[in-house]
Amino acid sequence: MEALIVVLVGLALGSFLNVVIHRVPKRMSLVMPPSTCPKCGKRIKPYDNIPVLSFLVLGGKCRFCRAPISPSYPLVELATGLTFLLLWSRFDLTPAFFASCVFSGGLIALSVIDFYHQILPEVITFPLIGLSFGWSFLPPGGGFLQALWGAAAGAGFLLLVYGLYYLLRKKEGLGLGDVILMVLVGSFLGWKLTVLTLILASFVGALVGIFLMAFRKKDLQHALPFGTFLGPAAIAALVWGDRIIAAYLSLFR
Repeated sequence: MEALIVVLVGLALGSFLNVVIHRVPKRMSLVMPPSTCPKCGKRIKPYDNIPVLSFLVLGGKCRFCRAPISPSYPLVELATGLTFLLLWSRFDLTPAFFASCVFSGGLIALSVIDFYHQILPEVITFPLIGLSFGWSFLPPGGGFLQALWGAAAGAGFLLLVYGLYYLLRKKEGLGLGDVILMVLVGSFLGWKLTVLTLILASFVGALVGIFLMAFRKKDLQHALPFGTFLGPAAIAALVWGDRIIAAYLSLFR
């Protein structure tokens, strides 16, 4: 029952994250106006706003104009519900669980926004950085020094990549939004899991890049939103990072 409640809360908060993802890049209020169909402008009824279920019942289309509803809506809801379940299995209902839910929810929103708009809004990252450093002072947190080292490791590495790429190519290879995102990731995860996050994100990003070049005829100049890879990688590091690092180190014993 506890796991079911966690998943349902995750689905509901995933629905809210869809509002954040849709409205923050447009600088719209998260409260007003009420949710409407972007095609016909009709107000969405509460019974058509049930996470995942409404999408399935409506066949992925607006009730009024039958315009298609983006599948990203139920996917974000499902991803949030699944993430909360994984965090619950990792931390149980402890303060670390609730802090991790806030951290992960923010990363999900940022990852999707970066995918669609190639931006990482500071209105999301900066408050989360403040909360992350605040969390480090509390007994369950890792301590302020660990948060500081993590932020320096994540942001410092990307700043180095940013600077070297600019010196070699005379143009930006990644945005400073990615650097700010790594301040958030590092301050919450600490330096070890932050390094793992960068490795995982770079590996998956490289695989996607190879796929795009092989099957979509893209070249090396094609820009990939790195934040879209950093967010899921940070969540994976949060849930499984200690096991991954321990398994890797065991290879050398």
